[in-house]
Amino acid sequence: MTDLKAMAESLGFRNARTLVATGNLVFEAEPQPIASIEAQLEAGFAAAFGKHVDIIARDADAWLKLVEGNPFLDGIASEVIVRVMRQPLEPDVLDMLARYRRDERMAVVNGDLWIDFGLKASESKMLPALTTKRLGIGTMRNWNTVRGLAGMIRA
Repeated sequence: MTDLKAMAESLGFRNARTLVATGNLVFEAEPQPIASIEAQLEAGFAAAFGKHVDIIARDADAWLKLVEGNPFLDGIASEVIVRVMRQPLEPDVLDMLARYRRDERMAVVNGDLWIDFGLKASESKMLPALTTKRLGIGTMRNWNTVRGLAGMIRA
């Protein structure tokens, strides 16, 4: 995580902080389009670590809005996951995913896919269906991580 912070700071992002070993960064930046930040971080990551990784960025207000949109607050925090998307999903994606669904609850909120896996996300047939090829560029984070990042933003 130290290398990740150093990479971000070498690109001019300030006060870079990580949340444990989650691969998430919170930092300060000059106002600019989110796509520009994503492109800078992706290029910096490739240069520093020798491989491409899709990076999703959100500004502080957008992240806090994501937190407020959790439709499954009654779920087990480690089993509630959001797939944060680069391009918003349409609600009809739920129809496409229905064939993989057992007991999971799903919702699209502001273009991001929320899933409450219940007791065992690791046993769900839904996980293999949540690919970039099927849904587009995105990243999954559990509710504990989402809240942790919100806490860092608010601090």
